[in-house]
Amino acid sequence: MANQYAPQACSVPLATSRADFWRAVLELMKPLTWFAPMWAFLCGAISSGAAPTGEFLWNLFLGAMLAGPLMCSMSQVMNDFCDREVDRINEPQRPFPSGRITESQGLWLCTGLTLGSFGLAWIVGAWPVLLITVAAFVMSLLYSAPPVRGKRNGWFGNGLVSFAYEGVAWATGCLAVSGAFPPASIAGAVLYSIGAHGIMTLNDFKSVPGDTALGIRSVPVQLGIPRAARVACYVMNIPQLLCVGLLAWYGEWLWAAVLMGLLVAQIPLQVKLVRDPEARAPWYNATGTTLYVLGMMAYAIAIR
Repeated sequence: MANQYAPQACSVPLATSRADFWRAVLELMKPLTWFAPMWAFLCGAISSGAAPTGEFLWNLFLGAMLAGPLMCSMSQVMNDFCDREVDRINEPQRPFPSGRITESQGLWLCTGLTLGSFGLAWIVGAWPVLLITVAAFVMSLLYSAPPVRGKRNGWFGNGLVSFAYEGVAWATGCLAVSGAFPPASIAGAVLYSIGAHGIMTLNDFKSVPGDTALGIRSVPVQLGIPRAARVACYVMNIPQLLCVGLLAWYGEWLWAAVLMGLLVAQIPLQVKLVRDPEARAPWYNATGTTLYVLGMMAYAIAIR
């Protein structure tokens, strides 16, 4: 019997034009993934309390470019490059296994995005922003590249992604526009990063069969799908509840009520999610996760 996991011949043609090449580059950079770090960067900038001057707006624009089109793209290209052998089995149409982009071109692209990120980080905030950008680069390496390849374990890998996309981006926003990172903002960055671990788990439900076959120990693989869905909801909800408590502690009762309302609105959506996590995870990302990220902004506005 033929091995069902053996690499399959790919029917996708090699890039035949410059336009084909740049379409493949854009596919590697995954623009849809830029939203999370750019939104977290914006929350961090707003939480800093800096006045909305012309310099603030300029640094906001540059920082958003750093968080999304540069750093997030770099991490996506690095991940695809490190996954190219696995993708020959699971997704042979991807740019690397299909041959639309060569390995050397991928390395040059990743290098260019990395150097561009470091250069823009220096322009935006000198040493503080550069150092945190380097930290994000190291987190990307730990997640994707051997020998660590943190993505092989869902608890560690999802933690790296959630803190890179949420916490590091939030801190970068705060430092970029104010040069400081107040305790209330630090608390928000940490708590919403922990909550984002649950969001990362939702993204793993779609690949349980492939992860199981390839030995990737995602959270749903380790816990089973029903239990992993419940754990993901707890991981998302507890940090939000703590943020409500912090706002009440700071005397921001109105914003605490807003945040609590957003959390309560997620509960019936989560009840529906846990009944069929595999089918409803994309639906929840469009509904419940939207309420989660609105809560991030509410918290940022409340503490500025």
